[in-house]
Amino acid sequence: MEQSCNECRVAFSITDDDLAFYEKISPKFNGKQELIPPPTLCPDCRQRKRVAQGNLVHLYKRKCDLTGVEMVTNYHPDAPYKVYKQTAWWSDKWDAMEYGREVDFSLPFFEQYAELLLVVPRYSLHTTYEFDENAEYTNYATTNKNSYLIFDSDFNENCYYCFSMNHCVSCMDCFRTRKSELCYGCIDSWHCYSSAFLQDCENCSDSMFLKNCIGCKNCLMCSNLRNKEYCVENKQVTKEEFEKFRALLNASSTVEAARERFDTLKLEYPQRFMHGVNNEDILGDYLTNCKNADHCFDSTDLWDCKYSYQGWEALKDSMDVQELGMAELIFESCYGGFNSQRLLFSSHCFGSHDLLYCTYCVHSGNLFGCVGLNRKEYCIFNKQYTQEEYEKLVPKIIDSMRNTQEWGEFFPIPIASFAYNETLAQDYFPMKKEDALRKGYKWRDEDQRDFKPATMELPDATGDLKDSVTKEMLACKTCTRNFKIIPQELVLLRQIHVPPPHDCFFCRHKKRFVQRNPRTIYARTCAKCKKAIQTTYAPDRPEIVYCEECYLKEVY
Repeated sequence: MEQSCNECRVAFSITDDDLAFYEKISPKFNGKQELIPPPTLCPDCRQRKRVAQGNLVHLYKRKCDLTGVEMVTNYHPDAPYKVYKQTAWWSDKWDAMEYGREVDFSLPFFEQYAELLLVVPRYSLHTTYEFDENAEYTNYATTNKNSYLIFDSDFNENCYYCFSMNHCVSCMDCFRTRKSELCYGCIDSWHCYSSAFLQDCENCSDSMFLKNCIGCKNCLMCSNLRNKEYCVENKQVTKEEFEKFRALLNASSTVEAARERFDTLKLEYPQRFMHGVNNEDILGDYLTNCKNADHCFDSTDLWDCKYSYQGWEALKDSMDVQELGMAELIFESCYGGFNSQRLLFSSHCFGSHDLLYCTYCVHSGNLFGCVGLNRKEYCIFNKQYTQEEYEKLVPKIIDSMRNTQEWGEFFPIPIASFAYNETLAQDYFPMKKEDALRKGYKWRDEDQRDFKPATMELPDATGDLKDSVTKEMLACKTCTRNFKIIPQELVLLRQIHVPPPHDCFFCRHKKRFVQRNPRTIYARTCAKCKKAIQTTYAPDRPEIVYCEECYLKEVY
């Protein structure tokens, strides 16, 4: 079944399996199933709606609207919402049911829901704060200790300026790195130690500038190596020669020169058509331990999923999901999970089941159009009903939503809680301010700040860094934003023997982000055997791309 996207007009397919899934997860009330219609938007436009719901990396200071205490939050002080410090939100000092209201069938559902979103308090950060220790400046993160500005990250200690980290210790400026220690600037790497600027590497240590390497130690500027030691630019060297080369990479100027050299050098070596291990019957990229995953990306432990992104911890039998795990039978939902089932068209909901069009609801079931409820059941617009009343009223709401063409659609971006450019939508689907405003999206201009000149010029070599650098104000070489070197960061830089950054966190984060492949599948042929492959490497990119068989023959 071919469909034209109502937003971008791109043609997309809806398969028989898709239709069977929509029927499977369609809710029942009084024994009658309310069928979810096929989507009117293409997969990318549906993904854009979901990622526009969450602000992961922009943090602000504002006062708790319940206690007046200053707090760290991802809601700007000017955002028109009630925001409570986490301890206050989870307390018994307020009740989200106080904001309950009747359904008004003369108004569109989303218009009424937007009004409810404006008045019901939301928590300040998306963390399991009770399991954190000295990790106030983290978001969409759980169980972190002594960490600063890490996002979408769990179970880390002494980590700084990272995104999507898990089970790491003493790492900095890394992106989607797992179970690693003393690493700097690493991307999509696992089980690595005391290394810098690794990408797509596993079990590597004491190395710098590696791509697609496994089990390597004391290597520099290498690609596609397996279980090697003392190599430079894929050539064997002596220990003394290696140490001489490594000593040169202790200054900003030589590191940048090496980066430019490596960016050219790694193009000489073939790339595997996709990134991932232990997968079966998958189509996508950056996948691990997945089975029957179709058009999925940046995920672990998916089973029978489609159009799922940043899935984690056993996500099963789900479609159109963004950053959700430990769940099953999920459709068009984002930023939630933890033992959840049948979350439909919902955002930021945890430990719940049978939710439709809900936000910030936890440990609840059988809710429709609710915001901020905890341990509730059979509620509509935060108003309590009996089970009989609930199952009688919900079909009427759905019929009304069918008339307004809202049923089956995810939350519109204009009613999202954050400005478009505060969210991952701006990373994956960048827009100019005027285009976003024309579509009715929120936009947040950079706060007017008097960026000051740097109080010192950073030394070129790491060895020349003095302890007093942590008291200096620095200026980003790219955007002029002021930033500082924190004491913990200085210790880590000295341990790993890499020079200090000259850019702020946001510019460094963007540079890491663009080094990864996009969430787009292209048809091309293996550069060696000419077999047709589907890959995230666009046909016009300069990399040499091999199919699985040819790549394995090349590296082993």
